[in-house]
Amino acid sequence: MTLAINMSLLRSEEENEEQSTKHKAQSAKRETIMATENFIRNALLLPNDVIAYHVGKELAELYPNKTIVAGYNWSFDLDAFVRAEKCAVVADKSVFHQVRTNWEGAGKRERQQIENSWLNVLWGGQLFDVLLISWTEGCRTIRHHWVIADDLQMANGFVAAVCEWSCEVRDEIVVFQDGYFQKNTELYNSIKTATFDNLILRDSLKDDIQNDFEHFFNSREMYDRYQIPWKRGAIFIGPPGNGKTHTIKALINQLDKPCIYVRSFKPTDDEQENMAEVFKRARMTTPCLIVLEDLDSMIDEKNRSFFLNELDGFETNTGIVVLATTNHPEKLDTAILDRPSRFDRKYTFDLPGDRERGAYINNWNHQLQEELRVSEEGTTEVVRQTEAFSFAYMKELFVASLVQWVSSGGKQKMDDVILAQVKQLREQSKMK
Repeated sequence: MTLAINMSLLRSEEENEEQSTKHKAQSAKRETIMATENFIRNALLLPNDVIAYHVGKELAELYPNKTIVAGYNWSFDLDAFVRAEKCAVVADKSVFHQVRTNWEGAGKRERQQIENSWLNVLWGGQLFDVLLISWTEGCRTIRHHWVIADDLQMANGFVAAVCEWSCEVRDEIVVFQDGYFQKNTELYNSIKTATFDNLILRDSLKDDIQNDFEHFFNSREMYDRYQIPWKRGAIFIGPPGNGKTHTIKALINQLDKPCIYVRSFKPTDDEQENMAEVFKRARMTTPCLIVLEDLDSMIDEKNRSFFLNELDGFETNTGIVVLATTNHPEKLDTAILDRPSRFDRKYTFDLPGDRERGAYINNWNHQLQEELRVSEEGTTEVVRQTEAFSFAYMKELFVASLVQWVSSGGKQKMDDVILAQVKQLREQSKMK
């Protein structure tokens, strides 16, 4: 009887001890969760200029025997690295992880990006802690990261792997806008449809451009042998609607080199920093194309000097081709337009002449069913009446004529329809 009582008491003590251990573990977990969430919250309550120092100092005290590598550059795209299954993230679901979801249109995949979180990351058989904290600097939200590892080699190896993979361009165009880089597959697919085959330009302009850039990218050894800087700047000049954009797209497609398309430097207050980031990324991915459409709207008196220094200052731009366009060359400073080693190639896209307009009409005819085609006599008359029409106006002429022909039930001759549309377009645009 006494033995049974003792055994019962022993089991009771063991159960109490087990419950106590579980309670302590649960309490410890709750404390860890609270500490993690409070860590990020407390950091974000501080002034922006002391957050990074505070976080680094606190982490050093929390992990005295670990290595901590900090940074904040765009190339540490951990989200994309995880989506590509280059590493695995183990996130404690009981901890709040702030994630931003970007809806990019119907039928497209929603993109998610972590804003603030404390993650466990498994890479190369090693486990890391990665802390991500975002805050606004100027007009931009910048995400900072801290990688906590057992030694410096592991930490640097992981950061380098993420950054190198993030900098690679794979069937996409890198677009810079609002102070951020974003890889755009849709724009890449659009560019892949642009060729020189269906492009009409005056005289030998099309051949000159293709030969120039193909020769440049095939002549690296010759440039090096004669110690000539292997870089190129070209600017396409001319009124809107005459093939500048189509030519750039066809050139990007044909050259098949990484491309950075800059929509604007100006949406934030940090224009100079934005310029520096664009050229920095280009230097990391050479050979590379930088595309600047409507250059006159991007460069002004405040940022001109900095832009010129990026073009041909102390930094080497080996393998970088800067392609720019402008509808208003008179708005550009001569230091940009006329100084050698900056935009040393200038190509003028004039309004199409009679021959080009005739070729444009023939191209349209080849794409249309017989009843929609313009006759030979009609073509001659349309060419005569469309003097001073850009290619964009020629396209509008055909599209409007097709719509009008369909609206009339196909009862009118296309020659009559298109000549009527020529008159209407002239009146609308106040052409003489």
